[in-house]
Amino acid sequence: MNENALNANVGHRLRALRLSKNIKQADAARELGVSPAYLNLIEKGKRVTPFPLLWKALRFFQVDPEAFMGELGDGRVDQALASLLDEPLLKTLAFDRESLQSLSAEPKLAGTVAALFNLYKNTRMQLENVMTQLSSQERPAASGPDARFDYSPFDETTDFLEAHQNYFPELEAEAEALRQDFSLERQVLSSQLVRVLEQRFHYAVTFEDSPAGSSVVRRLDPERQQLKLSPALSEQALKFQLATTLGLIALDRTRLVERIAGQRTRHAETPRLIKVNLANYFAGALMLPYSDFFKEVQRTRYDLELLTNLFNVTWETVAHRVCNLADPKRKGLPFHFLRCDIAGNISKRYSGTGLKFASMGSCAKWAVHLAFLNPSQLTRQYSQMPDGATYFDFARVQLQPVEGSIVRGTAYSIGLGTHAENAKYLAYGLPMQELKRDAVPTGVSCRFCERTDCNQRAAPSYRFAFSFDEYTKKDCFFSPLVTSDREPPKKR
Repeated sequence: MNENALNANVGHRLRALRLSKNIKQADAARELGVSPAYLNLIEKGKRVTPFPLLWKALRFFQVDPEAFMGELGDGRVDQALASLLDEPLLKTLAFDRESLQSLSAEPKLAGTVAALFNLYKNTRMQLENVMTQLSSQERPAASGPDARFDYSPFDETTDFLEAHQNYFPELEAEAEALRQDFSLERQVLSSQLVRVLEQRFHYAVTFEDSPAGSSVVRRLDPERQQLKLSPALSEQALKFQLATTLGLIALDRTRLVERIAGQRTRHAETPRLIKVNLANYFAGALMLPYSDFFKEVQRTRYDLELLTNLFNVTWETVAHRVCNLADPKRKGLPFHFLRCDIAGNISKRYSGTGLKFASMGSCAKWAVHLAFLNPSQLTRQYSQMPDGATYFDFARVQLQPVEGSIVRGTAYSIGLGTHAENAKYLAYGLPMQELKRDAVPTGVSCRFCERTDCNQRAAPSYRFAFSFDEYTKKDCFFSPLVTSDREPPKKR
C-alpha cells in the first residue's frame, strides 16, 4: 500500500468508527484536541494522521490498535511486506525477504508491521518538513528579535532571487536605455563606462592603490560623487566594477530595491544583500544585453567559452547571465548555478531547475567539485539524484593568480546544470543512449543521502540506523550495512 492510499485508508477507517458509535465530528474533535476542520481533512484522507493522534483516537473509540492495523491492508500481506525491502532504513536492519515472508503466517502481526512502518515514514516526512520550516523562522523572542535558526541573510537573498526566477525586467530596461543613450557596442570598454559615470552622473573616477594591508578594489562615495578603483584590476574585472557601480546608482535613484523586494524581510541585512545582487544583475544586463545575448546563446547552443570571447567577459559572468534568461517571450533553458573553492565550500548558488541545495556540505560526485581534477578542461557529466531526477552538469575552473601565485590568488570552479533532456540543446551535450548506465549517482549531501553504497561518503546519513560491524568492511566506512551486505547463514 502506498503512502497516499494508507492516509486515505486510515482516515476512512476512523470516520467509520466514529459513525458506528454515533459520535458527531465536532464532539470527536473536541475530545481529540483538534479542530473539526482538521479532523474532517484527516477523515477524507487529505491529511496525514500523526502517530500520537491516531493512538489517542483508537483509545477514544475503544478499538484494539493491533486489530485496527491488521485491517488496513488492501492486498496480500506478503506483498505489502516485500515492498518494504526497498526502504532505505529497513535495508540497514537485519531483515531479509525470508524473515519478512515468515510473518505471513500471522496476518494481523504482518499488517501491523507494514502499517506501523508506513506511519513511521509519514512521521519522518513530517519531522523533515518541520525542520525545514524551523530553518526559515525566527527563534523565540527571548533569543532576541534578530536571532534566526539556520536561515541566514544569504539564504533569504537566494530565496528572493529564485522566487523572481532571477529575472528583473525593470533592470533590463534601465540597462538597455543606458546602452542606447551612449551607443555602447557589443564589447563594452571600461573607458566607455567611465565616460557614462562622468557625463551622465557627474562622478569623479580615480585610480589609486589601497592602503597597505587593505584589499579594497572599489570605494563608492554617493554623497561626494566619487569612485575610487584599484589600478591592479584587469580590464574584465574593471568593467564589472564600473557596471556594478552604475547599477548601485540606478538602484538608489529609482528605489527599485524597495519596489521589487518590499519592506519586510527576516533579516536587517537582507535588503542590502539584495541590493548587491541586483547591482551585479544590472552589470550583467549592461555588458550582456538581453536581446543580443539571447540570440548568441541560441546560435552557439550555450557555448560559454565562445560567448566569453564574443562579449569579452569572464566565464563566471556568462554563467550568471544564462541564469537570467526568464523573459516569457524569450525564455532560455533553466539552470542551476554553483561556485565553489577547492575545499568544496560553496560561495554562490542558485537553482532554476528545482535542485535542492543543502545549507552545509554538498555531494563530492558533482561536476563542480570534480572540475579541479582537470582545471584546464571542461568537466561534463550526467548525474542522477536518489529520487531519479537526472541532470546534465558541466563546470570549469577559473583561476586568478596574484604575483604569479595561485595560492595567493583565487581558484573557483563555476558549475551549471540543467535537466538531462535539455542536454541536446547544448554544445557541450553528451549522448543519452545509455543514461541509466552513464549517469553518476549523486545526492544533495551525505547527511541526507539515501544511497547505501557510495564510496565517497564523508559522514553517515540521518536516514539510516547507524550500525557497523568491525568484522565487515565496506569500501567506505560511513556506508550503512544493509541486508544484502550480510553473509547468508550457513546451511546445516
